[in-house]
Amino acid sequence: MSPTVAVVGGGISGLAACYHLVRRPSPPKVLLLEASARLGGWLQSTRTPDGTVFEHGPRGIRPGGVVGADTLHMVSELGLEGDVLPVPGDHPASRNRFLYTSGALHQLPSSLGALLRPVPPFSRALLWSGVRDLLAPAGTEPDETVHSFAQRRFGHEVADIAMDSLCRGVFAGDCRALSIRSCFPSLFDAEQRQRSVILGLALGTRKERGAESELSRRARTERWSQWSLRGGMESLAEALAAFVRLRGVELRCQLPLRQLRRHPDGRWQLILADGTMLADHVFSALPAAALAKVLLADAQPLVQELQQIPSVSVAVVNLQYQGIKLPVTGFGHLVPSSEDPSLLGIVYDSVAFPQHNGTRATSVRLTVMLGGAWFQQSFGDPATVAAELLLARAQTAVREHLGLELPPTHSIVRVHQDCIPQYTVGHWQRTERISHFLAEQQLPLSLIGASYTGVSVNDCIASAKVAVERLLG
Repeated sequence: MSPTVAVVGGGISGLAACYHLVRRPSPPKVLLLEASARLGGWLQSTRTPDGTVFEHGPRGIRPGGVVGADTLHMVSELGLEGDVLPVPGDHPASRNRFLYTSGALHQLPSSLGALLRPVPPFSRALLWSGVRDLLAPAGTEPDETVHSFAQRRFGHEVADIAMDSLCRGVFAGDCRALSIRSCFPSLFDAEQRQRSVILGLALGTRKERGAESELSRRARTERWSQWSLRGGMESLAEALAAFVRLRGVELRCQLPLRQLRRHPDGRWQLILADGTMLADHVFSALPAAALAKVLLADAQPLVQELQQIPSVSVAVVNLQYQGIKLPVTGFGHLVPSSEDPSLLGIVYDSVAFPQHNGTRATSVRLTVMLGGAWFQQSFGDPATVAAELLLARAQTAVREHLGLELPPTHSIVRVHQDCIPQYTVGHWQRTERISHFLAEQQLPLSLIGASYTGVSVNDCIASAKVAVERLLG
């Protein structure tokens, strides 16, 4: 009799775990449990009757590295090649990115010449920050904050403006609390290898390639900066669900896990809203804090570590305008916390993916990101904040930053509670202690998803693949 594997959590990580499980020569019996009424987690797309697509979660995926190539290979296997919308390297959304500081938009340097002269908002040429990095001694701490690392290697302006904004854009988080080792491992490793971040990145390590596919070769040739799908990012989750359902995976929504405890025979007993079930192995794609709530006291050391991985909430406000033009063309702009803590940035969706404009080819679609680590102080409780307050804040930002005075013709407000885990200083030690505990106790439990080794869609898919390989070889 084949073993039973339960996958808890139907976001991209849980679906990817099912995908990799069923592709094995002798797959186990797989059951996926999802608490909400839908699959896909934070991959959420709204499609209007006129063909417009609004993204409420990730709006594009990077193709680079092993994880990027593996995701594109998955896309090929799912039969989605014809739906891929690439953003090539010479596209304005690849070349042009902006910061909003001191009441104005500033384009980030994207050429060697721009590094040789002072470019606002930086008071002197960034070349000098590079020189500082080449001369600075290597750090001696096993981990430090992103801000401390950037200030030590590149100076206070790079730390206060560039890295602060980057952390807000990627993690919706505070660079003065986030870990350089866990959030930006390539920068940390570069300094460890070569004593200089610039030298370490330039000399690099031997680049591994993921599963080669026609898509990944094309992405490399055309230097894609990111890609999406014609029906929005939720199409990826829908295709995964269809793929695994055809191969025997039982997908059950609106079935939250109440409790997870060991059965006397060593298997897991899953206490559900409608009864109990036994599983030989469990893949948890739940956020760390959610998993901690369902584990019993016999796993107390694990519970304590999981409770130390916090997360932040983000409000996503989609706006559509007709008959207007943006003052700049690019991917979007970020806002440092010193300028406005409540506003993380604005993405110019219709620039990168005009195909999502539907029949209204001239429409301008923007997404305003609010809150993050500053949500509570800016808007109060994310569970009770009024959508009208967030919409008004987003429209004010668009008016002040981009000069768009007309009201939007369409708007959608979503509040994603606890959507992005925060890798604070020492996160790498927490994840190591978790791994050691699972191994020592020989727990048939795999932890996957954004809480541990990366928050991007690629990272989540990769964590599921690694966990399946670890279990099945």
